[in-house]
Amino acid sequence: MKQEKTKQMQQTDEQDEAETEKLRLEKEYMMETGSVLRTKGRHAIHCLTVIGQVEGHSIAPQSQKTTKYEHVIPQLVSVEEDPEVEGLLVILNTVGGDVEAGLALAELISGITKPSAALVLGGGHSIGIPLAVSARRSFIVPTATMTVHPVRHSGMVLGVPQTMRYFEQMQKRISSFVAGHSHITEERFEQLMLHTGELVMDMGSVLDGQTAVREGLIDELGGLGDALRYLYHEIEAKGKSGK
Repeated sequence: MKQEKTKQMQQTDEQDEAETEKLRLEKEYMMETGSVLRTKGRHAIHCLTVIGQVEGHSIAPQSQKTTKYEHVIPQLVSVEEDPEVEGLLVILNTVGGDVEAGLALAELISGITKPSAALVLGGGHSIGIPLAVSARRSFIVPTATMTVHPVRHSGMVLGVPQTMRYFEQMQKRISSFVAGHSHITEERFEQLMLHTGELVMDMGSVLDGQTAVREGLIDELGGLGDALRYLYHEIEAKGKSGK
């Protein structure tokens, strides 16, 4: 009897140690990646944050907050592959960044077969716009803003026609993606992009939350609760249909 009690106590201690270690690893994961592996609500949601500058092939200065695309790619693969993860929530407060890296991440998010939602807080500027519209449903808080502007390049460029064609092709890829994953037309998006008189020493448009929804760029005004309610509804509807 005493031996059985001792064994039970040992098993309890081992379970407590395993739970403590699991919590420690989850905390380290959150600190390193800025993402929550699985939320603990009635459905398991992976929370992915895109903050600061989207860092691509070049390393950003140490003083800048960044989201490294090579860290995000495996997270998205894991979301799609992990049977315990039921949905994806992308939270954005980004100034933009590397165009090709941002567009690559947007394509990956749009390819997730599980329910997904994006929420814009603070800002979803530049290449953050394709990321904001890449999920199945997009939300934006009223105080957030989105800056639509042409592709820019920092550094030396060759002043030849081929350079301009390259920029036009890159811009076309962005416009097409945004129009294909939102309710705004490609023509209207390019009008906003080439608008003059609003940005100092630049062209483009700054949209607040309500304007972004009115233009059809974002699906609806809403916050965290709205995004989670949408995900829960989609997950439960998917469960009922058996798909």
